[in-house]
Amino acid sequence: MSAPKVFIDGSSGTTGLRIREYLEPRHDIELIEISSEQRRDPETRKAALAEADLAILCLPDDAAREVAEWTNGSLTKIIDASTAHRVADGWTYGMPEMQPGQRESIRKAGRVSNPGCYPTCVILSLRPLIDAGLVHTDAPIVVHAISGYSGGGKSMIARWEEDGSPLAGLPFPSPYALETQHKHVPEMTKYTGLDHRPHFLPAVIPTYAGMRVEISLHGSLLANDADGQSIWQTLHQRYENEQFINVVPLEEAAEYSEPAFDPRVCNGTNRMVISVIQNDVGHVLLVMQIDNLGKGAGGAAVQNMNLMLGFDEAAGLGH
Repeated sequence: MSAPKVFIDGSSGTTGLRIREYLEPRHDIELIEISSEQRRDPETRKAALAEADLAILCLPDDAAREVAEWTNGSLTKIIDASTAHRVADGWTYGMPEMQPGQRESIRKAGRVSNPGCYPTCVILSLRPLIDAGLVHTDAPIVVHAISGYSGGGKSMIARWEEDGSPLAGLPFPSPYALETQHKHVPEMTKYTGLDHRPHFLPAVIPTYAGMRVEISLHGSLLANDADGQSIWQTLHQRYENEQFINVVPLEEAAEYSEPAFDPRVCNGTNRMVISVIQNDVGHVLLVMQIDNLGKGAGGAAVQNMNLMLGFDEAAGLGH
């Protein structure tokens, strides 16, 4: 039986390059290659899409929508790494750990929307607490997050790395999108089960990759006598058999020392780390760490690809 054929449409971008790094050493798939001169040629891309068993779209939103139109009625399975279809009807959300049955839905799906990096942290930390009734669905949630500048693609990388740029060597995070709704907020709202959009405060840090997301749960937001212990227990039970998610023991999280919660700790992996810290007046802090190009993008796409093609979910991803 021949190996499934996989085409990365947009393989020269940061997410596409990371996916290629994961896939190139593998012998159980065949990567469809097109030359750099043909990457913008619609007919060449359409032919590659038609040949592929599965295509991963690493494209701007409008371009991803166009490709989705091209492949209507096609047998080619699609993973869209853009934000274009993350809350769209007819697409399966590609987060296997989100809820019971999600993994099986991805296995059977023909079209999967790959989650965003920030939403991965928000959904996987809040969804179990809302499902368990520990956090009210109408809770006013504030999310503070920092990410490596690779999350903004080539243009942002250039702004942070070019000589003479005011961002080059910046010694502190640089907030952005504070005055508008960030494009990741709709999927955060939908897949956590929140009634209201969270207040999302993202910032870019002077490192290529890595991410830390913090959600402060004021004691008044907690339901059914929830506290740090019950929140930790709920997350631990949800993810204890998930190979890519580590819920740090409560005591270990409380014994952090400087420098604490390094956003780069998961870099180069498909892992996510969740820490729960309760302070002495009853508030609880959730801290999530991932690689924004790993579990937050390319790693998640490969995880979904493995499920859709019938491979071991961790194939090519390590731990």
